Amino acid sequence: MIPLRDNIRSRHRPYMNWLLILVNFLVFFQELGLGQRQLNNLFFNLGVVPARVLYLLKAGAPLEALAVPFFTDMFLHGGWVHILGNMLFLWVFGDNVEDRLGHFRYLMFYLVVGIIGSIAHVLANPASTVPIIGASGAIAGVLGAYLISFPRARVLTLLPIFFFVTLVEIPAVVFLIFWFVIQVFNGAASLGGVANPVAWWAHIGGFVAGMFLVKLMSPRPVYRW
Repeated sequence: MIPLRDNIRSRHRPYMNWLLILVNFLVFFQELGLGQRQLNNLFFNLGVVPARVLYLLKAGAPLEALAVPFFTDMFLHGGWVHILGNMLFLWVFGDNVEDRLGHFRYLMFYLVVGIIGSIAHVLANPASTVPIIGASGAIAGVLGAYLISFPRARVLTLLPIFFFVTLVEIPAVVFLIFWFVIQVFNGAASLGGVANPVAWWAHIGGFVAGMFLVKLMSPRPVYRW
């Protein structure tokens, strides 16, 4: 299922969401100018490598050596399909979450759920030496926040049915729960040793974190008498 737009109009311009999308693309365009060896080194150095994280943690490494990849991995992508898919989801769902939280809180929320998603991946794959990159953990947090905030919204979705593709307006709660169930199913399968390039547990961790944090970080309502 590919989301195209929702039916909730933002009250304010989502400047921070636009900025996040822009930064992701700018970083990706820089990646395109690198050779494969340079790109692999970039992913290994600035992506989150679970085995390296745990090794540094046990070795008592400085906090910045541990923390930096948890920020930088969110802005790296492995190809056009990777970044376009992530940015489409962020475009469709991020503006309304920013509308609820406000610009600065939304940025903090995005970074925190992205970090939590990466931590979930490390805990689920402690021996992995493969770096994880991409904004999907943070975007999963945005989806979790959207589910809690706008369950009655509807999402215009491109839906493939056998050899045909059709447009269907799906309730957001159905779209997002279905998406989450797929992540859980694949995440459980990955624990059985199935090799998979997708960081399913980053999606699961980010989504659950987003559901809880959106309420904690939402500004208190202003009551008018």
